[in-house]
Amino acid sequence: MAGQVAIVTGAGGGLGRAHALALAERGVKVVVNDVDGDGSGAAAVVAEIVGSGGEAVACEADITDVAAVQEMVDGAVERWGRVDILINNAGILRDKSFAKMDLADFRKVVDVHLMGSVNCTKAVWPHMVAQGYGRILMTTSASGIYGNFGQANYGAAKSALVGLTNVLAIEGERKGIRVNALAPTAATRMTDGLISDEDAAKLGPETIAPGAVFLVSEQAPNGVVLGAGAGVFAVSRMLEASPVFLPEAERTAEHIAARWDEISDVSDPHTLGSAFDQTNLYVELAERASAEIPA
Repeated sequence: MAGQVAIVTGAGGGLGRAHALALAERGVKVVVNDVDGDGSGAAAVVAEIVGSGGEAVACEADITDVAAVQEMVDGAVERWGRVDILINNAGILRDKSFAKMDLADFRKVVDVHLMGSVNCTKAVWPHMVAQGYGRILMTTSASGIYGNFGQANYGAAKSALVGLTNVLAIEGERKGIRVNALAPTAATRMTDGLISDEDAAKLGPETIAPGAVFLVSEQAPNGVVLGAGAGVFAVSRMLEASPVFLPEAERTAEHIAARWDEISDVSDPHTLGSAFDQTNLYVELAERASAEIPA
């Protein structure tokens, strides 16, 4: 990875810092992005990298500001000639139960996590297409995959990033761009007070960074969601039960209820590569079943 160029958002501390340092250790030139008031967080990370013999530059661009993001990407290309890696890591929390949540806080969280990632990805995409190579990493969460009380805004944004990953992995594949998502569980500023000190000691960002490095490496898979924390790694996947065809006379809510155990049986699940894979499968099964039903 030596000589490649990476942009890491939210890299002034926590996970982003760990990602930036891990990349720099492998000779990657890093744009350390963080909108941290006076920029001290990003500057400190840059100082660490430079002090260890690496190359890095701090950037305080607000990822919700399209023009600022474009300026950040243009600056990286002007400075180093290319952008090979984007890690969309920046995020915020505004936790409350849905009933008590202010809609402004809902929009803010979605804007930072989802639209911030969209803005950064949109800005690097044409450069990666032109060079025929790119690695993009989204940061999702178990809250978006499985749900978590008090995080409707955060969970919605993080789930949306899985959908974005799935689509961009398909669209980027022929262009040499691979897109994956990391679902970290870590002790950072965002989780202060939410995780016990004993557990936090096991969930340092450095236990997760190797997963991020792999997912933006030349050997990276494509369209994968990788859970990571405390040195544990596991792929999460959307699975579908074996489809059940209902003849026209049985297409009622009552028949679905009667056959619910069969419809919801995921003991023999399968995966689908795209939305039309599902469409084509359903049509094929319906045609096959209809041909077997006596007139």
